[in-house]
Amino acid sequence: MKIAVFPGSFDPFTLGHLDVLRSALNLFDKVIVAVGYNSGKSGFLDPDSRVKIIRQATEGMDNVEVCSYTGLTVDLCRAKGARFIVRGLRTTTDFELESVISQANRNMAPEILSLFIPSGHEYSFISSTVVRDVIINGGDASAFLPENVDISEFLQEKDRNGNL
Repeated sequence: MKIAVFPGSFDPFTLGHLDVLRSALNLFDKVIVAVGYNSGKSGFLDPDSRVKIIRQATEGMDNVEVCSYTGLTVDLCRAKGARFIVRGLRTTTDFELESVISQANRNMAPEILSLFIPSGHEYSFISSTVVRDVIINGGDASAFLPENVDISEFLQEKDRNGNL
């Protein structure tokens, strides 16, 4: 079975992420969407909310697993039996950064290969940073998010905690 890990912060999970995931599903028997987080940093959405959002977005996709993790992605790959890391690319800048990370991962775990998948051109401008900015400033970010994702419940929770 060919298993890949698709790691990221996914803060929040966008249509661009979903596009890359769908492409990866054409190549692998199973794709694990892995929400990485650093307990020393606070993200826009907490890791549990990100996992729930991704589960909403991937509902009905039987060959997708969603989890969160800390530590090295290669360690997660080994624990999950994955021999591939999928990374999405929007721009050449993404490629330069991902190439460096891929080389470090390859040095630590030569048995694990990184695969770069470009997002479709219609999603290449969408970044989690832009989506967060739209949300924080009261805009409608639904055009950038998977249609079956209702981010409002997570924003209400964030608002109740005085974080938005």
